[in-house]
Amino acid sequence: MTKQQTLKVMISEEQLAERIQALGAEIQAHYNGEPVAVIGVLKGCFLFLADLCRELHEDVTVDFLGLSSYRGTASTGVVRLTSDLKVDIQGRHVLIVEDIVDTGLTMQYLLKMLKTREPASLAVCTLLDKPSRRKASVHVDFCGFSIQDRFVVGYGLDLDERYRNLPYIAEVLFD
Repeated sequence: MTKQQTLKVMISEEQLAERIQALGAEIQAHYNGEPVAVIGVLKGCFLFLADLCRELHEDVTVDFLGLSSYRGTASTGVVRLTSDLKVDIQGRHVLIVEDIVDTGLTMQYLLKMLKTREPASLAVCTLLDKPSRRKASVHVDFCGFSIQDRFVVGYGLDLDERYRNLPYIAEVLFD
């Protein structure tokens, strides 16, 4: 029998827009006009990354990579690369854009992998941060919202590929 799901809005469309505008200003100030290679972690970041990039007025390039560590609502604890970068990041300022940093295992794997490619700098920007779930110590440079340990969907985040299209972040309540 399948569990019923109810969605409860946690972060509204307006709150997202306001915070992303502020994040854009923080990132602008950090890079101070330097070119930035923005790397999106698929699939969950795509809406956030698009809106964030519109707030950046730097010389910005965008590329994506795919990582997977979830099945349904649970992290498997095993990170796998599903799609790699198409551009060389050596000597470039790199901003990783992620939808959510949860256990930190995926980000730890990603940071270790990208550091071997010798970027000039490496920073992390996440829309959502769940520090209470950390299993690996990772530093988040730019954070949209710090949230409690809830399973959330919308604005790119999914539950088995559903709900990515919602214009807000919602908590999934299982009946």
